[in-house]
Amino acid sequence: MPRPRKWRRVCELPATALFGPLNRPGPAPETITMTVDEYETLRLVDHQGLTQEQCAQHMNIARSTVQGIYTDARTKVAQALVEGKILSIQGGDYQLCDGLSERCGQGSCGRHRRGRGRGPGREGIQ
Repeated sequence: MPRPRKWRRVCELPATALFGPLNRPGPAPETITMTVDEYETLRLVDHQGLTQEQCAQHMNIARSTVQGIYTDARTKVAQALVEGKILSIQGGDYQLCDGLSERCGQGSCGRHRRGRGRGPGREGIQ
């Protein structure tokens, strides 16, 4: 029996959960799904400039887990950009933080700023 997955702490949901090509002629392109925890990893490492170790502390998971999630997320973004596919952000094994932790978004929680808190996050973003 496999070990149950650990919930990943997410402090900020994406403001927009669907991205794609605007000028592609023809039928609708294929959709790639990125999980909310993959988005959070990109946000913390690439947007906020944290190390993978700091990201792991924020998300309450191991650094090696962050590395795997980060690699998967970057692959999906690259595939969407290069192949002109739609990128959808939804689902995953995450739990929104309570906004009280020092590790949560530099003392403030995106969940409370946006008012879109929901979790545990298996149901995705609407």
